Amino acid sequence: MNGYDEADVVVVGAGPAGSSIGHYLAQSGHRVVVLEKGTFPRDKICGDGLTPRAVAELIRMGVPTREEDGWIRNYGLRTSGAGHRIEIPWPELTTMPSYGLARSRMNLDATLAAHAKASGADIREGMSVTGAVRDERTGRIVGVNAKPVDARGRRTGDDVEIRARIVVDAGGVAARLATSAGIEKNVRRPMGVAVRTYFRSPRHDDPMMESFLELWDGKPGESNLQPGYGWIFALGDGTVNVGLGTLSPNAKPTGLDYRGLFAQWMKNVPEEWEFTPANQIGRLGSAALPMAFNRKPLYKDGLLLIGDAGGMVSPFNGEGIAYALQSGRIAADTIGQALARTSDYERVKVLRSYATTMRDDLGGYFTLGRGFAHLISSPKIMRACVRYGLPRPVLMRFVMKLLADAYDPHDGDWMDRVIAALAKAAPAA
Repeated sequence: MNGYDEADVVVVGAGPAGSSIGHYLAQSGHRVVVLEKGTFPRDKICGDGLTPRAVAELIRMGVPTREEDGWIRNYGLRTSGAGHRIEIPWPELTTMPSYGLARSRMNLDATLAAHAKASGADIREGMSVTGAVRDERTGRIVGVNAKPVDARGRRTGDDVEIRARIVVDAGGVAARLATSAGIEKNVRRPMGVAVRTYFRSPRHDDPMMESFLELWDGKPGESNLQPGYGWIFALGDGTVNVGLGTLSPNAKPTGLDYRGLFAQWMKNVPEEWEFTPANQIGRLGSAALPMAFNRKPLYKDGLLLIGDAGGMVSPFNGEGIAYALQSGRIAADTIGQALARTSDYERVKVLRSYATTMRDDLGGYFTLGRGFAHLISSPKIMRACVRYGLPRPVLMRFVMKLLADAYDPHDGDWMDRVIAALAKAAPAA
């Protein structure tokens, strides 16, 4: 390895968080290098559904989201459970649109990376980061070492070193760079698991996102109702994303047979949906969902954490894309301010404010989510919530706003004001 590259900022990972910060920094004139281990298009385990909050972030970025660009809109949530079914439209708010979107992560991530590249970010695919570069005197992280790899992770060239004034870990749930820097996950925070696959189905153009609140670990009525939900998200291209997410109030293994749980659910879906082995596309994959800021501090020794690397997944619904995009935007603004400072002391002070901003924006809401995770971990409580809650439309509209983070704290209705008051009152730990 001879010499090294230099940048203002180096970002590890080109998922939604990495592409978001890459876009905003490049748009502001900063030299930003984004290193992605995979090669686009590449897959990620996800529900592929974007809530209005996530769509609002795409709009801020200027990402085209027309149907001809490969997107399908949805206009609300259809929820089923305990013999009840209800459809609730997305609310009309000033802070986000009254529709959601769906697109496979294979296409979404490639689109966002291309958008960041068009903005001026240096996106380098097939680059696996192997460790942090530290200043010999201060111990501060001042860059990364990386190696070029192929699709199987095999080395294809010489190691490279990239030095930067600020380093960002957008590497997802593994957060290997953050872990190597001593930033460990908090095992007392909620952790979710999502499993999903794709089917060819006549439901591919359904204008509603759909969730099922009855996930049994055996035959219905003979075993426990599990905390979590199943989903069907139409992709508009002849296929649907079908999966389920379960929730644990902490990071301890649940011991659940997720594949068995999924198979049990598939046995009970209507035949006309055509969710058959012959129509299944690809394998049933799974992924962990790090929730409620389960890895902190969000800034330490020259390293910022954004997206899943910082545990920014909602305990209410497993949503992570909205917060990945949001954290990238806020981190980029913070970094821009820090780079304009004239002393190391001032720069560090500004960078530390990123954690404060994220805590103020999401800390109270995530704390409510942690309470929700503990509450529904009881099968009896979960069963009561489904049985007695679904038949009440006003209550369900409130619950949908809360679980989807689709409320306006400044210019909303009484439901929005109640949720905002609860989030403000909750300690932002």
